[in-house]
This record gives sequence, structure tokens and C-alpha cells, in this order.
Amino acid sequence: MIVYVRYNLGPGVAIELQEEESVAKLKEVVGCQQGVQPEQLRVLFAGRELQSTATLQGPSCWDDVLLRGRIHGVCQSDGCNGNEAEFFMKCASHPTSDDDLSVALDLIMSNTRHVPCIACTDIMDVVLVFQCSERHVICLDCFRLYCQTRLNERQFVHDAVIGYTLPCASGCVDSLIKELHHFRVLGDEQYDRYLQYGAEECLLMIGGLMCPSPGCGAGLLPSDNTRRVECDQRVGCGFVFCRECREYYHEGACQTLPSPHIGEVSQDFVVREEASLRGRWDQASLQLIQESTKRCPECLVSVERNGGCMHMQCSVCKAEWCWLCGVSWNRECMGNHWFG
Repeated sequence: MIVYVRYNLGPGVAIELQEEESVAKLKEVVGCQQGVQPEQLRVLFAGRELQSTATLQGPSCWDDVLLRGRIHGVCQSDGCNGNEAEFFMKCASHPTSDDDLSVALDLIMSNTRHVPCIACTDIMDVVLVFQCSERHVICLDCFRLYCQTRLNERQFVHDAVIGYTLPCASGCVDSLIKELHHFRVLGDEQYDRYLQYGAEECLLMIGGLMCPSPGCGAGLLPSDNTRRVECDQRVGCGFVFCRECREYYHEGACQTLPSPHIGEVSQDFVVREEASLRGRWDQASLQLIQESTKRCPECLVSVERNGGCMHMQCSVCKAEWCWLCGVSWNRECMGNHWFG
């Protein structure tokens, strides 16, 4: 976390601290840089002094930004007593007005953990992380292919709450994409297909049907007690057909009945088990933690090393020790592997 500090005299500087670090730690770092005792420093934020026991915290995850009441502060507008922060998204690629808002696509993120895609196994810079328990990762090109394949097969899921959506490409349970604007990455043509198919599925679920006349496909909501259905010319073609067999309307029994469509899972988009095991966001996080943290030899608190020399100082007990050999810092460590 970067904290920008502005002094009463002199230019401001950027101080790097761990997430949720205390104000006391900030005073310690600033005091060391300025040659001042930490207890002599006062930290003012938004017009009030922060106590040394307070923690420094900004948005650390999407829930902090998307859910109300997660981040608090002090409003500086005259006459406002509000203390809850509310976040608004705007596109940075083109000029916008005050009324323009953008939707947060929280599943798309920079691949800072270098996790391979579960489909192509390549490590791409930008990926989509599914909301499944495994947090599977897929690159955007493979996500587009996955969506187009399922669109072609009409294999999207119509959820009563979420809408027309897809689960994790690896088939995980409870993994439906909740923010449907993620399908915007398909491009205009495929996104229009997605909207059309979603509307059709919704119509069918509420008892409607589509006009069977070639080139029409208008959505219709006929009454329940009639076999004779006429396509409304205001939205369709005026074709009159039998509700039972979808042929020209006729009296008597139907000659043929429409065969129900049975969807089959396509083999055009397959996620292999080995790739699925490797392409997990949280697994990469655990591996990163294991590689970048060690326990302090004195108090056993986990300490993270994010670069620099091998000389470590525990933020809790202040013990100084060597990252490589895990013992108290000594002349041998200083001479043999200060920088690895």
C-alpha cells in the first residue's frame, strides 16, 4: 500500500507500507526518514488527527468498492455529515460527462500471479477469474471462444435471479457469472446474439413461443386455451400456425409433432483436468505466500519479503534476522549473503 505524506514544510513523499499497517508504523517510517522521534509526529487526515493505534486501510478488494458501507471516511463538503464512501466507475479511454457511469467488470483482472489459462494453458496479461471455489482462470480469447461455443449450442443457463449466463468453463458448481456485462467482451455482433437468445429463453420460460415461419422468429404470448396462433403483424409476419406441431394451422390431429431439442455438451471447447488444476487463482496465491513469506525465528509471525536484501526485521517483535538461514542477523550473514 502506498501512502502519500505531505509535511508542513517541504515536499510530500510516497511511503510504502503493508496493508492495514498502523499509524504508529507510519510515524516510525517518517520519523526515521526525517530524523524525528515518532512520538513527536502528528498525522492529520481529513481534518482530524489519527491515533497511533488506528490502521491505514483503503479499498483492498472488489467488495470494498461494490458493496455499500464497506469503506468509511469524513466528508469535506460543507454541511455534509456522511461517513460512507461510495464509488463510481468511469471509462478512462474517452471523455465522459458527470452523468456517464461504467460497470465494474470485477472478474477481469491483471494476471499478477502468472496463472495459466485453464483452456490454452498460456499465461496472459489479462484474464477472467471465475467465481467458483477453485477460482479458475481463463484468458479473454478463450473466454470469447467458450461463450460463442455455448451460444451456438444454446447452452447458456437462464437463472431466475441472474439472467442468461454461464458457469465456470471447468464445470464447477455455484459458479454462474453474476455481472452480465462481462459478456460485452464478445464484441457487438456476438453480444447482440447473446441478448436475442436470452430474450427468447425468457419468453419460453414464461409460456411464450417463437413464430416458426422462416426468417421471422417473433416472440408471441398466445392465450393458454387456443391451438390456433397468429403471428402479430406489428412485430412479425402474420403466419397462422398450430400451437402443437408448429405447422400451418389445421383442424384435427397433427400429422407430426416437433421433436424436443436435447442439448449436448460440445467437444469444441474442452478443459483438461491437468490444466484445470494448474489454472487456479487462489492456488497461485498460496504458492506465492509460501514463496514470499517466512516465520520470524523469535515470535513466529509470518513476515513477507518483497525485494531488497536478506536482512529482515519483524514488524511485531523487531527481531533482526536473515531471510536465507533464518537465524539472528550476524556478520557471517552480512558478508556471505546480504543480497542473496
